[in-house]
Amino acid sequence: MPTSRRAFLGASAAAALGLNVQCVTGSASTTPKAAKSMRILILGGTGFIGPHQVRYALARGHQVTLFNRGKTSPGLFPEVEQLHGDRAVGDYRSLGGREWDAVIDNPTTLPRWVSQAAEALAGRVRQYVFISTISVYAKNDAPNADETAELAVTDEPQREDIAKEIGKYYGPLKALSEGEAQKAFPGRATILRPGLIVGPGDLSDRFTYWPARLAKGGEVLAPGDPTDPVQLIDARDLAEFSIRACENEITGVYNCTGPQSTLTMSELLGGVRAVMSTDAALTWVGANFLEERGARPWVDLPVWVPPRGRSAGFARRDIRRALTKGLSFRPLAVTAKDTLDFYRSQPEERQSKLRAGLAPEAEKNILAAWHARQK
Repeated sequence: MPTSRRAFLGASAAAALGLNVQCVTGSASTTPKAAKSMRILILGGTGFIGPHQVRYALARGHQVTLFNRGKTSPGLFPEVEQLHGDRAVGDYRSLGGREWDAVIDNPTTLPRWVSQAAEALAGRVRQYVFISTISVYAKNDAPNADETAELAVTDEPQREDIAKEIGKYYGPLKALSEGEAQKAFPGRATILRPGLIVGPGDLSDRFTYWPARLAKGGEVLAPGDPTDPVQLIDARDLAEFSIRACENEITGVYNCTGPQSTLTMSELLGGVRAVMSTDAALTWVGANFLEERGARPWVDLPVWVPPRGRSAGFARRDIRRALTKGLSFRPLAVTAKDTLDFYRSQPEERQSKLRAGLAPEAEKNILAAWHARQK
């Protein structure tokens, strides 16, 4: 899988010319088998990251068991063992008496979920892989901060009703959950801290907005400066790294975002645009002007956060530790094309209601005001 900046971006040109750009996930017939078959328990497994983990693990020759409530995509993976329980109420009875080589915990935010899962699996699993987030960090002001940076804290560690204030509690509770995993599995815990997770299957539209908007064509508002850095990771790259972490018994803490070297907003949009036929034309609008007009980074203008002040290091997390352990990235072209294909496979009503990005009228108004100011 390409990790260099040239390889990451270069495939976009091939895709634009109609060449075959193979999806690195591949099929079971093209994915090499692991040296040894493992028994892997995946907590969750039917959301966004989980299905990619399951497919890759099966292709590698592993035995997979899913544990969840059985409510999300219940018909998915009929060939895989399904155990049911509700972690919200601490129901892990279906795991009783079973052993696995590794467990991957995808959906957890609440520390209680980790401690209870650890108790239910005590002595019956060798490695615990916890999917965390780079939101665990207390600050984002220092470029190239690594895994040793200060973590976020909360004075309400038992707080669970976080839906309405998720921005306040999400990071600190994830950090506490990491601690529970490390306490329950000393020396055997793997903490993966992904940045923005993108690709087919994503329902947040935090990256999807850009392929969808560029495909629509016309004048497109591009935020900030073309050289502003951005970071993201395809869900399949994260999924595959998590499975390889089990195979190689990789433990410790790892920032998992990408690509290998700096990616700018201009390169991102150019790479996305290259995989489609469109008359889209970018108009770059300054960060200060966008702030004046109430256009929010990350929400109204996904992926992008202006690299200044408290956000100077937001899209510049150090990932060298994960790279040394084999974290790799498929070409941007593959992610962009597969994301656009997934978006277009959704019902028309869903396509018309993106959950992130500027509404068409808002984009039009900001562009008109920007052009008026330039004159």
